[in-house]
Amino acid sequence: MSGFFQRLQALEPRRQQAFMAALCERLLPNYALYARTGGQGNPAGLRVILDLVWERLAIAGAKIDFERQAEKLAEQAPREDDDSFGARRATEAVAAASALLDTLQGEAPEAVLEVSRASRSGVRAFIELTEGEEDGERLAVLVREHPLMADENDFQDAVLEAVEEGALDRDALKALRRLGHNDGVSNLGLSAD
Repeated sequence: MSGFFQRLQALEPRRQQAFMAALCERLLPNYALYARTGGQGNPAGLRVILDLVWERLAIAGAKIDFERQAEKLAEQAPREDDDSFGARRATEAVAAASALLDTLQGEAPEAVLEVSRASRSGVRAFIELTEGEEDGERLAVLVREHPLMADENDFQDAVLEAVEEGALDRDALKALRRLGHNDGVSNLGLSAD
């Protein structure tokens, strides 16, 4: 995994942002499910913020007030006293988008690693919840070998390869966004549709 993280950190900021945006796309259905089932949150607001990020990636000179978008994003976060599984996954989606916005406002060298780890930790938490394994060693093996974790690792590898290759022109960004959208299926294998 360390080689993966080294490759992520070696990317120029715009490529890191594209990587994070694709992961945020894949986290969005978790947030939307939380909003629908818990009656909290605003998936459309989060969608608008991600759309603006993609616009900025496609058009370098796009004038977007990402400080204001960060304020709007903070308003979308689940209540702090909500410790439900759905709220924690929705919080991951908001935190990932927040880390991405931080990079668009200035230096945030760890942001790309935070987003990658947040996506993986959500998958790990879901596996722990659904498998109910008590033994720590067996659980670690189960998580490592679980199809959802394999899918998450493959997805992040594919996104990293996509942002490392060639020019990040409009077509490449559209393909990356489609990859992140993942037909509306989240990193947990859930769909908000």
